[in-house]
Amino acid sequence: MTTGSLTDVAGLRVGHATLDGEGRLTGTTVVLAPEGGAVAAVDVRGGGPGTRETDALDPRNLVQRVEAVVLTGGSAYGLDAASGVMAWLEERGRGVRVGLDPSHVVPVVPAACVFDLGRGGDFTARPGAATGRAAAEAAARTEPFTPVVEGNVGAGTGAVVGAVKGGVGSASVRLGSGITVAALVVANAAGSGVDPGTGALYGRYFGERRIGFPAPEVREEAARRLAEAAADSGPPPLNTTLAVVATDAELTKAQAQKLAGTSHDGMARAVRPVHLLNDGDTVFALATGERPLASDSPLALNEILAAGADMVTAAIVRAMLAAESVRTPGGTFPAYRDLYEPGHSGAGPADPADPAGPADPADPAERGGRQQ
Repeated sequence: MTTGSLTDVAGLRVGHATLDGEGRLTGTTVVLAPEGGAVAAVDVRGGGPGTRETDALDPRNLVQRVEAVVLTGGSAYGLDAASGVMAWLEERGRGVRVGLDPSHVVPVVPAACVFDLGRGGDFTARPGAATGRAAAEAAARTEPFTPVVEGNVGAGTGAVVGAVKGGVGSASVRLGSGITVAALVVANAAGSGVDPGTGALYGRYFGERRIGFPAPEVREEAARRLAEAAADSGPPPLNTTLAVVATDAELTKAQAQKLAGTSHDGMARAVRPVHLLNDGDTVFALATGERPLASDSPLALNEILAAGADMVTAAIVRAMLAAESVRTPGGTFPAYRDLYEPGHSGAGPADPADPAGPADPADPAERGGRQQ
């Protein structure tokens, strides 16, 4: 049985720390690699990125594997969450060995942030080192192949796509070769995820056997509610969509970087426009190396590249379908399903043909390591 999420890649674990209430609407998500790490790479396309340790992932540079990747809210302030993850890893002797003593390690923890400052009402509420540690601990507590909790959790707590509530989403596929490719996204874009002409999610145009379009009167009511929400929330802020694309294939750093780059195509299918100056769109790639690529084909990587883009698209759809409407002193952020699928009964795609599968409704009490 598969989870339909990033944790279908054996050895990967995901944990969230969610900060909400009392002016807060933010959080941190940590992807833990298996002990010993995973080959990692990154591709940054947005014009306003906020990142940490991404230079270490360049194929020309020394570091080959990383133990964790951090996705966080709080804009550049929130990158401090990676310090908590770094300390947690050091305590366990996980990182790049730099001395004779096994405890002499330097954990390389790549991180990227989304802009969500002030969306809960308090501009100074943002993740810190304690939030990162809480997310790492939440990941470590999960059993193997635990499904990723989606929606308003972790780094997706304050996420918004255009004027519609975004969040965390994940998707996976097992290829005919037996290789698994999966993605986790934090959907938080300046562009829109919704086709204004039909009310459908852009990402649903790819791969679905059938698409149901909202009725004209539903679209009109949605447009009215979005206009009210925009007036309540002030000018559009800076945004960013983040993704971690992972596979159990054996890849070099250069191949992983190619995967990170082509996976941006999946973002472009689901959000329009994308990669703007006020976006910081970033994709990390992880390869755990459990399955070798076919040695008799120089193009064996192609199916992984194509699947990476597909999974990013599917994960963005999942994020927007799992998101819940939020109203705070910082603004009103309506969810897609409340706008375009009135009367829906809980989270998850209404269309049974949706290849992304159902979103996890998740009891709020179980949505990650919420910090008080």
